Amino acid sequence: MKKSEFLTIPNIITSCRLIIDPVILYFIIADKETLFAIFLTINLLSDALDGFLARRLKQETEIGAKLDAFADNFTYVLAFIGIFVFKMEDIRPHIVSFIIMITMLVSTVIVSLVKFRKFPTYHLYTTKAGGYIEGGFFICLFLIGFVTPWYYLVVAWAIMGSIECIIINLMIPEMRSDIRGLYWVIKERAAHKKIPE
Repeated sequence: MKKSEFLTIPNIITSCRLIIDPVILYFIIADKETLFAIFLTINLLSDALDGFLARRLKQETEIGAKLDAFADNFTYVLAFIGIFVFKMEDIRPHIVSFIIMITMLVSTVIVSLVKFRKFPTYHLYTTKAGGYIEGGFFICLFLIGFVTPWYYLVVAWAIMGSIECIIINLMIPEMRSDIRGLYWVIKERAAHKKIPE
């Protein structure tokens, strides 16, 4: 990998997100909810920024996609831990749906690890949209309060995205970062079948 491929503005922002993640973890351990919420919000907003800049500046790279996926996963794991630590009273009445959602999200990773021995690094349209929906919910939850309809939108979208990701895991022969969604995977497979051997 060339140095210039890594040293792009989006990758630098993503790297900063990774550096901030242990700080967010510290705020959870230290029971500092306000600082946790502020730094989590910074990470979630910068997640939207690095993706936008990568597309705008035409600096989308394979290493950038993998780095972004890792940073996303780390940040969202911390967000869910923060919910358990700081907002369990809000979640308790909805605990069954919350556990189902977490189970589905974890299943996508397990299926990928079993089949490919790698963490999923897809950038599906559903997971991108889900990231904005979930990120907005986390920011709202920690800075304003629990909004029930928004929570159930997060749950429904996460389950739908997880099902799509699992199906794609089962259909594709190798891990890739450039998959937009199940529709395109099916279309790709159909096109390959039409090519005579």
